[in-house]
Amino acid sequence: MQVVKEYVQRWYESGLDPDEYICHQKQGNLVEIESAATGKRQTVLTFCTNDVLGLVQEEAVRQAAIDAILQYGTSNSSCSVLSGRIDLHRQLEDEISEFKHLPYTHLFVNAWMAMQALVDAFCHLAIPVPGFQNTRETLILTDVLNHGCIVSAVVNAGTRSGKVFGHSPRVRVKAYRHCDINDLARKLQRYARPTDRIMVVSDAVFSMDGDIAPLPEMIDVLQNYDGSVLVMDEAHASGAIGATGRGIYEHFGILPQQAIERGVVPLIMTTFSKFAASAGAAISSHVEELKPLLNVSPTSIGTISLPPPTTAAALESIRQVRKSPELVQRLQKNTRYLRSRLAEENFIASGETNVVPVILPPEINPKIFGRQLLEKHGIWASPIWFIAKPRMRITVNALHTQEDMERLVSAMVAVRDLLYKPTISA
Repeated sequence: MQVVKEYVQRWYESGLDPDEYICHQKQGNLVEIESAATGKRQTVLTFCTNDVLGLVQEEAVRQAAIDAILQYGTSNSSCSVLSGRIDLHRQLEDEISEFKHLPYTHLFVNAWMAMQALVDAFCHLAIPVPGFQNTRETLILTDVLNHGCIVSAVVNAGTRSGKVFGHSPRVRVKAYRHCDINDLARKLQRYARPTDRIMVVSDAVFSMDGDIAPLPEMIDVLQNYDGSVLVMDEAHASGAIGATGRGIYEHFGILPQQAIERGVVPLIMTTFSKFAASAGAAISSHVEELKPLLNVSPTSIGTISLPPPTTAAALESIRQVRKSPELVQRLQKNTRYLRSRLAEENFIASGETNVVPVILPPEINPKIFGRQLLEKHGIWASPIWFIAKPRMRITVNALHTQEDMERLVSAMVAVRDLLYKPTISA
């Protein structure tokens, strides 16, 4: 334990630890927070919530969660495959399948469990079956900037539970350069063997960079590998891109069926913590047999099923999105406005989505920048410095007004003027 104590002490001394705040109440984008370090409370305007469509406090969503508690209680107290499956699960799966244009969907408690289950199910077939032996190795290619849930699943793909408790062939994992189609093609050509089972995994919208995976080109490459699997993590895409918020396929004007017709197997992971005012995740596919395999994977059979209020909130949220596409249009309009205003003030914002990473000059510490925004201007945005290139990560949502966004931009200009003193060359 001494090593741990010394490490954490050095971590604190290096200033790498994030500031912590405790929320007391919310009203739209106004949030009352308390500094964990000082106990000071203040009401701030938030630009760091992932409630992208503003449905967390929508009356119909809240009432759906309450009604589910009254009908089922607060928990299902079992995993789905035993006694924990309720009718709300079936309704939510059907709703997601229709929303994503893939007929078979299975729910998970969170995205980390969903990705691990998928890797177990695909690479190791989840559980050993008498008289059946899988003899084909798996090649997984992953974007270098993929989310941690993907990284965790794929880097441990060769030692997940299916491998530990039964024989299964080797899993090989290779990374390709961020959104680089040429590098993806080169890596496939170099590493893919004729007998390999191939899986390519990517964020649809990248959580720290705000850019979008080149889906059509990815399908173009993968059509040369018949039966290859293309997994899209739509955590930041659902509700945010596409004319009606259906995600990356709609954004590019195509359907999963078009990938299927070209010999590519599309899988979509949907999460509920951003657009669906809830928590949890789901994997959708057109392959019916994948669903029972996911159902008996360790992170499904080994944990509780999605609780009733969480399920009901996600279900009602998706129904709200389908009923009111203007929510998505408002979000996209806000995104365009804020990005244009930041550009006018000479801020560098990467990507193109409502995830707006503002890259700061190297002389500015994002942690200090974030503190100044919060303490002097009442603006809450996320400073990033320990998991990605230093930046302020701003998230726009459908509830932000033009006045809110102008207030943010003005505050950022003021803080930059205070902290940044560029050296003028002679």
